Amino acid sequence: MKKTVLAALLTGIAMAPAQLAAQEAPPSTTDSENFQVIGTVPPLCSVGIPDNTGGIFDMGVLVDTTTGLLRTDLAAPDKILAGAFCSSRSTIAVDATPMQALNFVGTPAAGFASAVDYVATASGWTVAPASFDTAATSNPGASQDRASAFTGNISVGVSDFATAGGATLRPVADDEYLGEITVTLSASE
Repeated sequence: MKKTVLAALLTGIAMAPAQLAAQEAPPSTTDSENFQVIGTVPPLCSVGIPDNTGGIFDMGVLVDTTTGLLRTDLAAPDKILAGAFCSSRSTIAVDATPMQALNFVGTPAAGFASAVDYVATASGWTVAPASFDTAATSNPGASQDRASAFTGNISVGVSDFATAGGATLRPVADDEYLGEITVTLSASE
């Protein structure tokens, strides 16, 4: 029994310095908690704003007034879509319709056509421009992929005009031939 009392006494004496140290430590004056700040950015695209020349390629008189055949020198400056962007990888696509005689009714007479084909391009977004030929049955180059987010200008151009049906056909007289080009940017996740 004496041994048990002595052991308890010695244990109490051994614990006393630890208890004293715990009691002597000053209380904590700071505490902290961490918070995370989170959010999302969805994939976004904007095709940009057309330059001050607007969205019209005015080709003027389409034919050589001496021969009545489609002019071989038809050209127009590119239109610029300024400030285009996609916040993720993306696809640019170009689509176009032939220039059709808007007021002409019926089937053109032999030797004449009521449409003019051309090639529409959208460049500056991808290494290879997106390109659409209105005379082609297939346009695999009309859609191009970009692997990363990007911002920049897109140049839209027209070239390679040809009378629908062949170069020996003459476009019918009409006050307005109209075709349309559509450039689309699509974000990919």
